[in-house]
Amino acid sequence: MLRIINAALNEELFFKIAGHNLTVVEVDAVYTKPFRTDTVLIAPGQTTNVLLTANANPGSKYMVAATTFMDAPISFDNVTATATLHYIGHTVSSSKKAVLASLPQPNATLVATKFITSLRSLNSREYPAKVPTRVDHSLFFTVGLGANPCPSCSSGVRLVAGINNVTFTMPKTALLQAHYFNISHVFTDDFPAKPFNPYNYTAPVNQSVNAAMMKGTKLYRLTYNATVQIILQNTAMILSENHPFHLHGFNFFEVGRGLGNFNPEKDPKRFNLVDPVERNTVGVPAGGWTAIRFIADNPGVWFMHCHLEIHTTWGLKMAFVVDNGHGTDQSLLPPPADLPQC
Repeated sequence: MLRIINAALNEELFFKIAGHNLTVVEVDAVYTKPFRTDTVLIAPGQTTNVLLTANANPGSKYMVAATTFMDAPISFDNVTATATLHYIGHTVSSSKKAVLASLPQPNATLVATKFITSLRSLNSREYPAKVPTRVDHSLFFTVGLGANPCPSCSSGVRLVAGINNVTFTMPKTALLQAHYFNISHVFTDDFPAKPFNPYNYTAPVNQSVNAAMMKGTKLYRLTYNATVQIILQNTAMILSENHPFHLHGFNFFEVGRGLGNFNPEKDPKRFNLVDPVERNTVGVPAGGWTAIRFIADNPGVWFMHCHLEIHTTWGLKMAFVVDNGHGTDQSLLPPPADLPQC
C-alpha cells in the first residue's frame, strides 16, 4: 500500500507509476469503494491510499512520476518529480533503462475529472455513509480573486482573494480564545450566507468592473449538530482556476459538482446522497462549482480555506463558530493551565 500526500504549496498533481495500475482504497483517511486507475489526481492538503500489485520481473525498473495539473492560463513551474520503482533480483539486465511513464498533459481536465468522479464512499454496513438529507443552513459561497486599490503599488491595485466578496483579516487575538472567553471586538458572526450582489459568476469579466473586496474578520455561527450545505461557486473575477478547499474540524460529503453557474432548481436533483465521497479537502473546478454537506458536531472555531498557500495569504478563507451542545461531551474543552500567552 502506498500513502500519497500532496505537500505542495500551490499545485495540484498527477501521480502515476509506469507499467502499473493503482487501486484507490482511501482518501483523506476515509475508505472508498476500490477502483483501478493508472493516474491519481491529488490537490494540496489531500491524501490518497492506493494498492500496488508488484508483479513485474525481478530487476526491472519503472518510473514513478508526479507532474502538475493546471487548468488555468497562468505560468507555473512545469517540472516533473521522478523516482524509480526497482524490483529486486537479476532476471532483467541491470543495464536496461527504466520504463518511462506516459504523463498527462498539464491541462488534462478529462483525466482529472474521470478520477474525481470515480470516488465513492464505501457505504458498507460497517462503514456507512451518513450523508445529511436534511439541511439547516443552505450556504452559497463564491470563491475567487479580486483587486483592491493600492496607492503604493506600481499597478495601483493589490491582488486579494475572498469568499462572498469578503477577504479575511486575521485578528491579533486568537479566534478560539475570543470565542471561549467571550472577548468582544475580535470577530463578528455576520459572515454572509450568500453574495451581496449576485452576478454571472463564470462569465468573462470586463476590466472596468469593480473587483474590490471588503475586509473583515467575519465568522458564520452554527448551533451544535446543525446540518450544513455549502455550494462553493468558482468565479471568473480576475482569473478562474481550481481551488482546493479544506475544512478544519470536520469531514464532509461531496454531493455534487458541475461546470458553469450552480442552478438551484436543476442541479440538486442530481446530487448523490447515497455514496458520495467523504473527505476534508475538495477541489472547486475552474468555471464551476462543488456542493458539500456536513454535520456541525464539533464545537469551537474552524477555518475553511483554499489550500493554495498564496490564496490563503491573500484572504481566501473564513471560519465557522460552532456553539456548545448539551453537557460536557458536546462542549468545548477549556484551554490548558499552561497555555502560553501571546
